[in-house]
Amino acid sequence: MALNVLLLCGGGGSEHEVSLVSAQYLTKCLQAIADLNVYTVEICRDGRWRQQKDQQEVELNGRHLIITGKRLEINYAVPCIHGPPGETGDIQALFELSNLPYFGSGPEGSRICFNKITTKLWLDALHIPNTPYKFIASMDDLPLAQAAFKQWKDVFVKASSQGSSVGTYLVTDPQNLEYTLMEAFRYSPYVLIEKRIEGRELEVAVYEYDGKIQATAPGEIVCPSKFYSYEEKYNQQSHTTTCTVAPDLEAAAVEKIRSYARQAFKALKLRHLARADFFYTSEGEILLNEINTFPGMTPISMFPKMLINNGHTMEEFLAQAIKNAALK
Repeated sequence: MALNVLLLCGGGGSEHEVSLVSAQYLTKCLQAIADLNVYTVEICRDGRWRQQKDQQEVELNGRHLIITGKRLEINYAVPCIHGPPGETGDIQALFELSNLPYFGSGPEGSRICFNKITTKLWLDALHIPNTPYKFIASMDDLPLAQAAFKQWKDVFVKASSQGSSVGTYLVTDPQNLEYTLMEAFRYSPYVLIEKRIEGRELEVAVYEYDGKIQATAPGEIVCPSKFYSYEEKYNQQSHTTTCTVAPDLEAAAVEKIRSYARQAFKALKLRHLARADFFYTSEGEILLNEINTFPGMTPISMFPKMLINNGHTMEEFLAQAIKNAALK
C-alpha cells in the first residue's frame, strides 16, 4: 500500500526562499521512491498553508491533510524548513502532538542547536572544543562586548537564533561594535560575540544509516571574502567554492573531526541528519562552530554531496527513514 508523505517547506523566517529550493530537490528524491504519494505544501509568510502544485490552501488536522474539505491521512512528514518553525523545533512538536512520524531531529535537539548560545554551552559541557565566545542579553552588556573585542581584536557578532548567516556581522573597527550589536538584537533576544578564527572552514555530514551514525569525510568551503555571508552562500555572483572532500588533511585530523561530529550528534540526541561545521587552524586546532539540524539541499549545498560521496543516495537514505517509521 502506498504511503502518503507530507513535504512541508517555507515558513515565516529569513530562509523561506532557501527552503523552497531545498524542497524542490527533496520532492524529486521522494517522487523517485516507490509506493509514496508526495504532497508538497508551503507555509506562506502570512501563515497560510498551500499546495505547491495548484496553490490550493490546505490545513493539517492531526494526521490528516484537509484539501477542499476532504480528509487525506498522512503517514509521514518531512519538514524541509530552514529556520523557524522547522529548525526551532516548533513543527516537530506539532507532529508529536498528532502522533505523526516525521523526518529529522526532535523538538528539543532542534531548539538547542538552532540557538547558537545553547549550542556552545552544550559543546562546553561535552568537552568539544569550539570557537571562543561571550554572550550578551541586552545593550547593558556593551562593556562585556567591548572587552571581548579588545581581547580578540576582530569578532563576529551573531544573533543567537538565526541561520544562513542572517544577523551575523564581522566587526573589525571598535567604533562599529555598538551599532552592530543593535542590529543583531533586531533578529534575536540574545547575541553571541565570537572570536574571529583564521582557518579552513570544514563541514561534515552526519546521518543515520543501517542503524549506525555515519560521519563523512570533511568537505571544505573556500570563501575569498573570509566571511561566508548569506550573499556568498546563495548569490549567483558568489565567488565561494566547495570541495566535497577537503584536500590535504592529515588522517588524524580527519578522524578527530569525524569523532567530534558523531559525539555531538549522539549526545544532543539528534536524529536522521545534521551538518557539523568546523574551523581547522594552521596550528592544527579543531573547533566545532555550529550544528545544523536540517542542512540545505540546494544545488550548492554540501550535505547531499557528502552523503553521496560516502556511498549512499538521498533516495535510499529517505526511503530507509520512511519505511522504518512505517513499520513501527
